Amino acid sequence: MPSYRYTDIKVEVKGKIGVIKFNRPKSLNSFGGNLLVDTLHAVKELDEHPDTVFTVLTGESRFFSAGADVRGSRPLDEDMADLTKTQLKILHLSRFTTMMELMRSLIDHRKVFVLALNGPGVGGGAAWFQGIADIILASETTYLQVPFNSLALVPESGSATNLARHMGVHRANDFLMFGRKLTVQELESWGLINRIFPVGGFHDSVVEFLEKQLEVNDGVSMMETKRLQNLPLRSERILAVYNATDALSERLASGAPAARFRAKKAELEGMTMSYLDAAQGLIVSGSEIQVAALSLDSSMSL
Repeated sequence: MPSYRYTDIKVEVKGKIGVIKFNRPKSLNSFGGNLLVDTLHAVKELDEHPDTVFTVLTGESRFFSAGADVRGSRPLDEDMADLTKTQLKILHLSRFTTMMELMRSLIDHRKVFVLALNGPGVGGGAAWFQGIADIILASETTYLQVPFNSLALVPESGSATNLARHMGVHRANDFLMFGRKLTVQELESWGLINRIFPVGGFHDSVVEFLEKQLEVNDGVSMMETKRLQNLPLRSERILAVYNATDALSERLASGAPAARFRAKKAELEGMTMSYLDAAQGLIVSGSEIQVAALSLDSSMSL
């Protein structure tokens, strides 16, 4: 079997701990390039690893992930303007196969899935993995926020169902419908995050914490505990991913998200760079427009 070369993630095995690290820091670890395909390969590789107990998913630098990479999004060609809504939906559905297989692989992953949020998560980076992780560790700089509804989209990858199971329907609606920014302290108080660590040396702290658990607890027993907890949830999680992808494709085929995004982009381009820096401390370019859009929403509500 040919070997696979990772380009947008780093994979490392430290004893019984496998670590997958998003490595597109210049794009805030957004889901562009080969990041999703790389991550899918790594998840499958670690699932078959004979020694590991934990699979850790984290990010390089200051952001966990900004979600979709707008620079990598493929615009519809001019000759697609005459496609029917059904044809457009099929086209959009075909673009989500990697995401769906990644989510299925994580839902079926046999190792204990540890989400290590090294910093903020936005969009898919705030919603895809949080509802299916077995353990969530976070740095003190972490926050989560999604712009789905403000961009005429819907919660992705089953997050509406899976997050509601963890934080409750009303809190999930506040987060997913209204795009409310959730601080790491709120997330911990709601039980979504297990531990908060200092941002300095965060990744080392995560490994040290997991190594201590391995000193006390039997690895096979921990994996079996995970299996027993997740077994009755599998069908619900898989169906949630399908339903979310179906709904997202419908919205994209309607054209509403594209119109909303163009309007949001025009608003942002009319703002000065200094104002954006003051609003969020981020530079708006490419995939970072999603984060800047959240800044704009926040500033308009003041």
